[in-house]
Amino acid sequence: MTLEPAPKVGTLNRIDGRRAITIDADLAPGYLADERLHALLEAGSDSLPDGLMVNVAGEQEDQQESMQFLASTFMIAIGLMALILVTQFNSFYQAGLVLSAIVFSTAGVLMGLLITGQAFGIVMVGMGVIALAGIVVNNNIVLIDTYNELRREGMTPGEAALEAGCLRLRPVLLTAITTVLGLMPMVLGINVDLFSPALGFNAPSAQWWTQMSSAIAGGLTFATALTLLLTPCMLVIGVNGDDT
Repeated sequence: MTLEPAPKVGTLNRIDGRRAITIDADLAPGYLADERLHALLEAGSDSLPDGLMVNVAGEQEDQQESMQFLASTFMIAIGLMALILVTQFNSFYQAGLVLSAIVFSTAGVLMGLLITGQAFGIVMVGMGVIALAGIVVNNNIVLIDTYNELRREGMTPGEAALEAGCLRLRPVLLTAITTVLGLMPMVLGINVDLFSPALGFNAPSAQWWTQMSSAIAGGLTFATALTLLLTPCMLVIGVNGDDT
């Protein structure tokens, strides 16, 4: 038997009855925590001894909880929107058409983050997608409601879709343009000091909202084109399967 000196601890920590060791680390400048954490877990997953497992806590655990909460909130919001839309339009097809615009607008969210060079943050981008859903739904509701009114007046589907697009062009564009322009100070990271007065760039308070504002601005710009071009076309295509 050989005795070898080794470090000794005065306290043994256990979680659910299992011996636990907590390792803390700081992130080097210029790296993303999520990307470095995934790389670390992938590198060490094949070399762990038997009986040893790794659980990630701290910021990663908080992000997972926030993601689950935002996902459940988003699904509840979509369900309530679908219920109201089917009740008002009396058409599953038109309700699905409105809700599909929310899914398509996520492409604009990703493009907005890519253009501004922002990382995909679970909390702020998730809140931006939920806020964007309400704006996108409103634009599509106004256009489809105008289309249904014109159809009840006796117009053909093609004529009604074309006329509805022309009538709602200015309101939809004004809503989108004013919203995007209103978000531009946050997208660019500009904050106003009213006491100096002076303009600042990339202050901590401005950086907090940059991801959410970039997601909304990019998604709304993309969804506006879909609303004015794709929605009237889909109304004409699906006229034979419309419940109304």
